[in-house]
Amino acid sequence: MKILVFTEKPFAANAVKAIENTVNASGNDLELVERGTRADLLEAVKDADGLIVRSDVIDAEVMAAAPKLKVIVRAGAGYDNIDLAAAKARGICVMNTPGQNSNAVAELVFGMVVMMCRNQYNGTSGSELKGKSLGIYAFGQVGRNVARIAKGFDMKVEALDKFVPDEVMEGEGVKPVHDVKELFSNNHFVSLHIPATAETKNSIGYDLVMLMPKGGVLVNTARKEVIDEAGLMKALEERPDLRYVSDIRPASAEEFEKKFAARCFFTPKKMGAQTAEANYNAGVAAAEQTIAYLKDGWNKFQVNK
Repeated sequence: MKILVFTEKPFAANAVKAIENTVNASGNDLELVERGTRADLLEAVKDADGLIVRSDVIDAEVMAAAPKLKVIVRAGAGYDNIDLAAAKARGICVMNTPGQNSNAVAELVFGMVVMMCRNQYNGTSGSELKGKSLGIYAFGQVGRNVARIAKGFDMKVEALDKFVPDEVMEGEGVKPVHDVKELFSNNHFVSLHIPATAETKNSIGYDLVMLMPKGGVLVNTARKEVIDEAGLMKALEERPDLRYVSDIRPASAEEFEKKFAARCFFTPKKMGAQTAEANYNAGVAAAEQTIAYLKDGWNKFQVNK
């Protein structure tokens, strides 16, 4: 059977080699398309049984062009780039690879936080993280790694996640909170790890950000869509002490940078999983999961049941 790896943003070279070795050892055929266009995807997917992607958009049109397609695996945790309803309607299993990128994203959180606390290294006096409070919004794999690293900075850590029992958080030395307003009002830093859903889109805006203590820093390594950009911009205008860092460049990035250059930072493209280790881990996991599904229907991480 044919397994197609299609990535506009390619895997690291060692990950590509490992994926090739994994697929070849399974007896399946591999097609690799890197930096491909939409037209390239529609052509390559025509005879694919399995599809591995990163952040590439896989919608109903792509699936309609792939009559043999049985499984799509997103090499990473987030999967809102894939039309789950369309896949379910066609009997296509969609899986992600949870945990494979989590440490890379968590390390980036603190890379951006330290940079902002040191005033983007502009030579002026900044502040330390020790003793400060951190609120984690969603305590999944990334959130737990953020908590682990925060303890190394001797920070106080709280988390909000309605799907994680209090005792689990407490067992990791994290104080559970049960209200998003409490999370924002309690913490100098708030790190977002929520998915983009109907409930969360545009949910982080003026009212919540204005609750943050003096000098608050909002960190977004989740999704662009969870931010109400107009509301956040208004909060930054009214509160010159607030700062915002994001691994997802906002739609209004130029306006943010023009108005708040010293208080905002955005990576040029999503960089959370852009490490050799995360590339390797997620790529190999995606290959193994695709092979396992095609062989015997293994679907532990299916997200469209």
